[in-house]
Amino acid sequence: MLYQAIEAHLASLTPARLTARWMHQMMSHPMLPHSYTTGFRAAAAWFELFDRATQRRTKPAFGLDATLVAGEQVAVREALVAEKPFCRLVHFARDLKAPRTDPHVLVVAPMSGHFATLLRGTVETLLPEHEIYITDWTDARMVPLSAGSFHLADYIDYVIDFLRILGPETHVMAVCQPSPPVLAATALMAAGGDLATPKSLTLMGGPVDTRVNPTAVNFVGMSQSLDWFERKVIDLVPPHYPGAMRRVYPGFLQLGGFMSMNPDRHVQSHIDFFHHLVIGDGESAAGHRRFYDEYLSVMDLSADFYLDTIRHVFQDHSLPTGTFTHRDEKVVPAAIRKTALMTIEGELDDISGLGQTKAAHDLCRNIPAAKRRHLEQEGVGHYGIFNGRKWRQFIYPAWAEFVRKVG
Repeated sequence: MLYQAIEAHLASLTPARLTARWMHQMMSHPMLPHSYTTGFRAAAAWFELFDRATQRRTKPAFGLDATLVAGEQVAVREALVAEKPFCRLVHFARDLKAPRTDPHVLVVAPMSGHFATLLRGTVETLLPEHEIYITDWTDARMVPLSAGSFHLADYIDYVIDFLRILGPETHVMAVCQPSPPVLAATALMAAGGDLATPKSLTLMGGPVDTRVNPTAVNFVGMSQSLDWFERKVIDLVPPHYPGAMRRVYPGFLQLGGFMSMNPDRHVQSHIDFFHHLVIGDGESAAGHRRFYDEYLSVMDLSADFYLDTIRHVFQDHSLPTGTFTHRDEKVVPAAIRKTALMTIEGELDDISGLGQTKAAHDLCRNIPAAKRRHLEQEGVGHYGIFNGRKWRQFIYPAWAEFVRKVG
């Protein structure tokens, strides 16, 4: 019922939100002299804050229409490679004048509340020298009940299917949440002698073994029983969505969890935004809008997938303890021998603690030393591992060098 109450509340605020938007436009119109006074700028800023705080957000666009290849600008288009009920495999196809032998990379985006567009900066950095594919996960509230359920096992199946589509020379990059299931998928393919087993596997800030240096997020996952999570955080999608009556972990609950980790920072960010609008600092205000348009856009997760993840990753630690099975087949990371492995962690990561991703090296003990690398980036938090200045200047070059070395 909480989901329906939230929806009803947002609907009830629609008249006020539209009024606030109209007032903001009137008070900030550049043709009106009063829009340049401090009082009207402050009022316009308040109305914009109210509008932004009460609006429904849908999935943002990637917006990657062009990139530079060998110093020349080329067009980029999103091409659908495969589609399943809970995910689309998307190729960022570059309009190249001549064929290139760039590595093919499957970026497995996290299914942890935000859309795959959270990795826009990651893909933008990769595009000039790589053929990039991404798992574009679908908001569970948009998937009809007729499409069936979605468990952690289905997630692993999706990854394996996509790798088979892309072929044996594919390099996989798993960002955060996908690290355990993508490691499991690779192990299963290696054990079965699958020709599409990836060339290299990169795990970035992922909870491979949450017993190592646990964070507040890990403690939450361990603090209550699985039954408690099912009773307290699982809800039904309201009737006006395609996925009506599907059991989900609502995106707004995940967003609340994210924001509760650093509430002071988010409050101060909005106060700064207000002041930037009042003093006319359009560049800083635009940066705030870009960040929060993405950050506040969240998706629902299938309840089955969410509960499976809580159980296997945060409570039973099934993969590192050697008890994880997939469709009655035991997952053995030591079966990986030919796939190169790189793990990346951030010194200041407060979601996946230091050592949790690096633990993959102990599990994949049969990968030769020449085909493995671990990188710990100083001064970087969780999101800085795959976005921002240090990702572009330090992490990406190290990863690109590793991929070409083992490829």
